[in-house]
Parts: sequence; structure tokens; C-alpha cells
Amino acid sequence: MITLENQYLVVTVSEKGAELTSVKNKENQIEYLWQGDPSFWKRQAPVLFPFVGRLKNDQYEYNHKTYHMSQHGFARDYTFNVTHQSESEVALELTANEATKENYPFDFRLTLTYSLEKQTVRVAYQVENLNHQEKMYFSIGGHPGFNIPLTNETSFQDYYLSFLPKRSRTVIPLKGSYLDLENRTLGQTNTDIALRRALFDQDALIYETKNKNTFSIRSDKTPHGIAVSFENFPYVGIWSPAKQDAPLVCIEPWFGIADATDASGKLEEKMGIQLLEPNGQFNCHYDITIE
Repeated sequence: MITLENQYLVVTVSEKGAELTSVKNKENQIEYLWQGDPSFWKRQAPVLFPFVGRLKNDQYEYNHKTYHMSQHGFARDYTFNVTHQSESEVALELTANEATKENYPFDFRLTLTYSLEKQTVRVAYQVENLNHQEKMYFSIGGHPGFNIPLTNETSFQDYYLSFLPKRSRTVIPLKGSYLDLENRTLGQTNTDIALRRALFDQDALIYETKNKNTFSIRSDKTPHGIAVSFENFPYVGIWSPAKQDAPLVCIEPWFGIADATDASGKLEEKMGIQLLEPNGQFNCHYDITIE
């Protein structure tokens, strides 16, 4: 386990999946990150790579060959190598190998960098295509879970979702595990949305996003809250386990998305897929700020 620290935060990261495992306020010791209670959700903040969401029939076709892949890809289950570490920053790396190529035939290098700046944890992704001749398709995204409520004096229903900028965004419903594109609507992200269990009865809330966005979880009964900021991520999911009293909410910025109900299964045609040219490099990041 790797510990990062600054004046405001104490953060831990696991080499397994390069996953955040703790984000604590140094002064009052409030734990903001979900701690992985398996009775609700065993993970904490997995990286979603090389796919986000579920593939139709858990498979895809590329170069006339069919590959199998579970929901959200495999990176979260591999041990990463630490390539750089300081008091307030760490970089972890996963490179393609024989095992990954059984399900994903590309020569990739995935680097996650966590860095602290005041009350913010920056989560940076770098994806590299190491092949000199072949293009590469991928998706990547975050899935950080947060403890809600954050204090003993508050309850889940005391919190609300807040959005910047305050404007309506397209929301894509799910039909089972897949996107129901025919029933896309405008979501009411031009105003705050009270947290209630029924929000997640049909699984995640999925929004189309562009430019700069900040999605926050706040309460009028405590000054403590969480803000997730990101730029040019095309999608974001908000999730809590359906029909359970789960004390967590995830805010998930994505470069990629689940298959639609009518997906062809061909990788090149997948909705939200990213393309890297030979020797290409992709970089993005999102920020978690505690309040």
C-alpha cells in the first residue's frame, strides 16, 4: 500500500488495480472514500480499462476474431508497477502481456498518476499504443465511490447532487446493462437533485458531458462534501447499488460507455470508443476535491 500526504490530505493507493483505497481529511480524519464493504460493493475506485461498462454478450469482434471481456475491463484486477513516487505523488504502470492479449490484442501501456494539491486528489490517465504499425481501440474511465453520509449526524437523504455549469444534459437510460438510446432525454442537471434511493432503481444515471464540469455531493446539514471535476470527458455516470440502503455514491467520468442494446459487436463501431494511432498517446485527468 502506498501513502501520499500533504498539509490537508492522507491518501492511500493499492498496487492492485492502481486503485485509490483511502482519502482522508488530515485534520478531522473524515474518510471520504468508500471502504469496500462487500455486502454492498467490494471495490472502491477502480480504473475502467480497456472498456467502460458492459459489452453486449460480454464479447466483441476485431479483425474477424471474437474476444471475451467482463464488465469494465481487466485493469482493475492486475497488479501495477510503481514507476515514480514522492511524498505527494505516485505513478503506476501496467503493460500488455500474454495474459491481457488473450482478451485484448493490443500493445498498450497504461499509467495512472495520483497527485495531491491542497484538498484535491488528481487522477491522471495516460494510455500509450506501443505498436509501431497498428492502431489501437480503447475506453477508459473512473469509478470512485464516496461515503454518503460523511458524518454521523447526517443521513443519505440529507445530501444532494449539484452540477456546474447548471444546465440540462442529455441522460441515457439503461435497459438491463445496455444503453437504451431511443429513450434519451434531457436530464434536470440545471438544478440540484436530492439524493434518494429511487434515483438508482434502474442502475446508473448516465449523462453526456462536454467542456468543463463539476459534479458534487453536498448537504445543507454539514459543510463536508465532495466535488469531482473533469474536462472534455464525453460521459459521466452516477451510481449507487440499486434497491439497497448502500451508504455510498459513485461519480464516474468516462471516455467510453457500455454497449447499446442494438450494438453490432464490432470494436470499430462501438459507441464512445477511443482510437490511438501507432505510437499514439492519450492523456486525461479528473480531480476529487474534499470539502
